[in-house]
Amino acid sequence: MEKIKKILVVEDSPIVSKIVRHVLKGNKSVEAYYAADFAQSRKLYEEHKNELFAALVDLNLPDAPDGEVVDYMLEQKVPTIVLTGSYDDQRREKLLSKGIVDYVIKEGRYSYDYAVNLVGRLSKNQDVKVLVVDDSDTSRNHICELLKRHLYQVVSANNGIEAIKVLLENPDIKLLITDYNMPVMDGFEMVQNIRHKYEKSDLVIIGLSGEGQSNLSAKFIKNGANDFLQKPFCQEEFYCRVTSNVESLELIAQIRDAAHRDHLTGLFNRRYFFEQGEQIYSHAQSAATPLSAVVLDIDYFKSINDTHGHEAGDLVLKQFAEILDEALGRFLVARTGGEEFFALLPGLDCDKASAYIDKVRSIVASTPMDIGESEPVYVSFSAGVTAHLSTTLDDQLNIADEHLYRAKDAGRNLVIGDDAGA
Repeated sequence: MEKIKKILVVEDSPIVSKIVRHVLKGNKSVEAYYAADFAQSRKLYEEHKNELFAALVDLNLPDAPDGEVVDYMLEQKVPTIVLTGSYDDQRREKLLSKGIVDYVIKEGRYSYDYAVNLVGRLSKNQDVKVLVVDDSDTSRNHICELLKRHLYQVVSANNGIEAIKVLLENPDIKLLITDYNMPVMDGFEMVQNIRHKYEKSDLVIIGLSGEGQSNLSAKFIKNGANDFLQKPFCQEEFYCRVTSNVESLELIAQIRDAAHRDHLTGLFNRRYFFEQGEQIYSHAQSAATPLSAVVLDIDYFKSINDTHGHEAGDLVLKQFAEILDEALGRFLVARTGGEEFFALLPGLDCDKASAYIDKVRSIVASTPMDIGESEPVYVSFSAGVTAHLSTTLDDQLNIADEHLYRAKDAGRNLVIGDDAGA
């Protein structure tokens, strides 16, 4: 579950403060402390400085008319988003040069939505690693600094050869920003090499160049880049391009994940289980390491549907899946159909896996399931567990399935493994 981010909102206008409160009310991942002047904001900061993630501050306050609150927050290393009622280029340049995250003109509901959403974007950026490639120390350091203001993880390289090495050492890099004209290996050649391994949907590449050739953007994109930006660039355009590309990557990841999930419970589906399971199984065979397979299903599930209706049955499946995910989330677990679930537990032999699953069984049996009626229902499950690695994953699951049916024949609400009596 995503951790709630605490922010400080400094705003002297009761109307604006009310709007921000309303916007934040619909955002479950952000909570705010509110101050109406500079003095109160300093007091709140001192009280909550260890938990504050960012600040959303008005530029002009009764006791700080010249943006002193902005300077104060930046001195405390708090990512700061500025709210201002007026705009001019000189003020914009001054604010951006100070190192703020962004500024928002107080023009309407969308402006406040944008500011609050930016806090969420900063939170997500902490998990996004970016590689910056440029042979110019000045240019490279400037881009790295811009990215760090938005809380991205940043690594860098001086040329294409070094960049490929860094990329191989950091497979979690999601965005690469590269200059064109570099020694050893230029940006075009590097992008061509990278695209042999990384698709556009796995790694975003943004090309940069200070040269005036009109066809550079087309050449970069034809060679595999996702986007291009001409130097010198406007900071806001830089952030917009970076954010847009990162969010596109996240949307693709969400679509892929949705394709792997069971629509009702959110656990992995049967297809994904076997795609990943075959790899896990092959590794266990080649490395001669333990791997336990589990087949389980909810006892007497049909009677829940018959007695309380299918909507109640769906509620039970969802709550049951939440318990499985909580207990087995570090392993591969999937809903494979109806009330049946599979799990693979690499590293655990049958005794350890059976004991683990039996603890889950005890948790399920003692947990009331809310089905929307006055009285909750209680369910149990039966499971078969095996650590026998035979020829295929299917064969191992068939053995676990046989153990499951023995558990059912023995009275249900049981876990039976390899060493149980035939």
